[in-house]
Amino acid sequence: MTVTCFLGVDLAWREARADLPANETGVAAIDPAGRVLDAGWTRGVEATLAWADAAAGGGSALMFVDAPLVVTNEAGQRPCETQVGQRYGRWKVSANPVNTRSPRLAGVRFLSLARSSGWRYSDGHAGPPAGGRFLSECYPYTTLVGAAELGYDRQRPRYKRQPTGFPAAVWRPERAANCDTLIGRLAGLAAADPPLRLDSHPVTRRLAAEPSPASDAAYKHREDLIDALLCAWTASLWARHGLGRCQVLGPAPCAGTGPTATIIAPARPEQRRPPLA
Repeated sequence: MTVTCFLGVDLAWREARADLPANETGVAAIDPAGRVLDAGWTRGVEATLAWADAAAGGGSALMFVDAPLVVTNEAGQRPCETQVGQRYGRWKVSANPVNTRSPRLAGVRFLSLARSSGWRYSDGHAGPPAGGRFLSECYPYTTLVGAAELGYDRQRPRYKRQPTGFPAAVWRPERAANCDTLIGRLAGLAAADPPLRLDSHPVTRRLAAEPSPASDAAYKHREDLIDALLCAWTASLWARHGLGRCQVLGPAPCAGTGPTATIIAPARPEQRRPPLA
């Protein structure tokens, strides 16, 4: 059995509360030919898993999630996050520290619910799964600078956080322009191996046709979908090329210790180093 569907989930880390709903989660599904099967937004862990189950259908699927799925450290960073900074820091990419004291761990519950629904966690150390339903953790920034096809050879694109000291009136149009450039590069993946065809679905076709908005809420809506597409394409890249194009950040599993926190990341040769002891 081969994987026939690649899912990308830009999971909102904060879960819903009685007084505050969960933020939007971007979701996308593509096939091995790069056709976008579904794209949009969910809200909440349960709704996101329901979307994933429906998108996978009865076939074999690989889901890449931008959120911490396995968190066992009581303080500091997970080793996979430390390695993000060590290997991608030259490209201005690092990861926020996550531990069991962190207030936003929706990914941990998402993994638990997914496993109850028949999904299996893959840390990546054995290579891409050949079939079944698996999910793994990824980080879109490592894809942006680790996949040469996207052209970010020197540093990550600035399409997210407002730089310190940057006036909002200056930052918002610059952010929108940077995002439009990124979307243009995503559209260029139609000729990549594996491909991503933004023109194959009305939601992603509109993403490429309309300029990025300046307002914060509308922009975040778009950004979540972009990151979901990056996750889905990274899953496809991992399935197609495995360790030839990607690396596994984080320690190898030890018998009897449970799942290991890893991030599967596209990597240029200069971004690879021996794993931490």
